[in-house]
Amino acid sequence: MKITIEAWRQDNADAPGRFETYLIDATPEMSLLEVLDLLNEQLVASGEEPVAFDSDCREGICGACGITVDGRPHGPVPNTPSCLQHLTQFPDPTRMRLEPLRAAAFPVVRDLAVDRSALDRVIEAGGHVGINTGQAADADAELVNQQTAETALDFAGCIGCGACVAACPNGAAHLFAGAKLLHLSQLSYGRQERGARARAIAGQLDHDFGPCSTFGECAQVCPADIDLSAVAAVNRESMRFSLRHKAD
Repeated sequence: MKITIEAWRQDNADAPGRFETYLIDATPEMSLLEVLDLLNEQLVASGEEPVAFDSDCREGICGACGITVDGRPHGPVPNTPSCLQHLTQFPDPTRMRLEPLRAAAFPVVRDLAVDRSALDRVIEAGGHVGINTGQAADADAELVNQQTAETALDFAGCIGCGACVAACPNGAAHLFAGAKLLHLSQLSYGRQERGARARAIAGQLDHDFGPCSTFGECAQVCPADIDLSAVAAVNRESMRFSLRHKAD
């Protein structure tokens, strides 16, 4: 099967970018990243620079992969990472346009690879808990009911791929940040710092990302199927901190 690929090429964040067109022979069962591997083999064999892109586990777990395919983060299949998008699922697999995740917070490193360290800064600001060190507590020392544990695990499933940011016309990261806030607020060991965490994460969002668009595009591309309630959690948790702080 002949595939025409329009790939974004850019040497670095400050260099002008451009689309370059390539033609490759692929098989229908290939994944999107396998198509890129094949393209790079062809480019290297002809003495050209390969297309830079990020990937790691290729099992939809790590969140390292992430490109824009025909204007949609990750690809045409909803809630599926780039590594698990296959040609058989494309409306027209014979032609595709590949770009990096487009967001002001994600500067291009090279070609399809972007710097997503802005998400790391959200975690550094408040996506963690402080616990006493020493001997580990017994697993059943503090009981957590099943529904609470399941809810926390659902929001902890966010893989931090950044597709939600690229899908939002404002470049917001509320789905990502809200997932972290809800995950940690469900469990007792994260409640002590709940208010400070909300304030720190909200402040980092304001610094690096845009405001929520309220359209919900983020949930449509999220590989972890994070619920839109995570978006609402950002303002709710911040307001909770403000009200409690005033009361004190």
